[in-house]
Amino acid sequence: MARRNPPSNSLEAYWMPFTANRQFKADPRLLVSADGVHYTSHDGRRILDGTAGLWCVNAGHSRPQIAEAIAAQARELDYAPAFQMGHPKVFELANRLVNYVPAGLDHVFFTNSGSESVDTALKIALAYHRARGDAARTRLIGRERAYHGVNFGGLSVSGIAASRKQYTPLLPGVDHIRHTHDLAKNAFARFQPEHGAELADDLERLVALHDASTIAAVIVEPMAGSTGVLVPPKGYLERLRAICDRHGILLIFDEVITGFGRLGAPFAAERFGVTPDMITAAKGITNGTVPMGAVFVRKEIHDAFMTGPEHVPEFAHGYTYSGHPVAVAAALATLDIYDDEGLLTRAKELENDWADALHSLKGLPNIVDIRNFGLVGAIELAPRAGEPGKRAFEAFLAAYERGLLIRVTGEIIALSPPLIVEKNQIGEIRDHLRTVLSALS
Repeated sequence: MARRNPPSNSLEAYWMPFTANRQFKADPRLLVSADGVHYTSHDGRRILDGTAGLWCVNAGHSRPQIAEAIAAQARELDYAPAFQMGHPKVFELANRLVNYVPAGLDHVFFTNSGSESVDTALKIALAYHRARGDAARTRLIGRERAYHGVNFGGLSVSGIAASRKQYTPLLPGVDHIRHTHDLAKNAFARFQPEHGAELADDLERLVALHDASTIAAVIVEPMAGSTGVLVPPKGYLERLRAICDRHGILLIFDEVITGFGRLGAPFAAERFGVTPDMITAAKGITNGTVPMGAVFVRKEIHDAFMTGPEHVPEFAHGYTYSGHPVAVAAALATLDIYDDEGLLTRAKELENDWADALHSLKGLPNIVDIRNFGLVGAIELAPRAGEPGKRAFEAFLAAYERGLLIRVTGEIIALSPPLIVEKNQIGEIRDHLRTVLSALS
């Protein structure tokens, strides 16, 4: 077969994910290096990272401690099979990780991404009820405007139409409760909105419709991230937990974004004071350096599987790279940095300065809402007639040209800088945004 040999610098062969490929390749934005809270672009400009990569580089970029751990592990043990075998550091990591989540979540199942973590948690929920002799519980409940990754299970319980519409029909036996976004009552709320706890009662509507005996689990992001930073109303998560308890339904928190310090505590479950039955995680677990995910599971769920012949796998699920040695080394080094530098609570120390900076933009043209929690924020823009999403995309392009990386979803600008961000850099983010948003038509 003749080789095609395209030029090594050609952009054509790579089909980019979640990207307007034609627009990008006509005017590419290439990042060639990173350090601290900055990227360097291909044309030599420093770009302030206002998004921690993709919500994942919590400890800042290019940390030598993590890089050295990765290199050392690759030299010592590059790979170990995850099925019927193990390696010492994966057990060490699991034992360390359970110290960061609420008591009772005593077991960890390793994956390679947030999407895999979500699908793993959903499979655990279904298999758990079957193991207990309650196999009629097969229904999975998500939430409108939710994002739970791109695999079929997570996509089925997600509630963002743009992510789902190309792939329907998805999994059967899935339903959705209402989202919590209420601009009429909660616009420009600092931290948790006052109104909306009663929206959790929408789960009771689905219980009445389907009967609790058919529902296996409810999955929610404690703070919805990719849909545009929807902070839970006061009392909402507590109410959802109580309804699940009343009907024997498992509650899963998708903390792929909120885990590892983003909201000012190791996990949102601690910050909001609500303990779910499972937590999905990824992103910040390795500071974005090596793909890795995890599912934290309540002891009672794990123990329900530990029956039958001892030589037979209790849970027929896993990945070639579950607990990969290099990913484990990256995660252990990342946890060391989080602990040594107090990064898992730093967002709470900075959240008032962060809130002041974002809310100072209120009153600029086209802004209909600003919301924040921990070191996460969102600025919602009014849409242009006939051009949904274009105003925010123009803000994204203009911010990049000024030296600031932001993320946009629909008409919402989402912000989540690395947890090492300094107060003066928060001011830089504010000033860049003020200039960009003031110039938008």
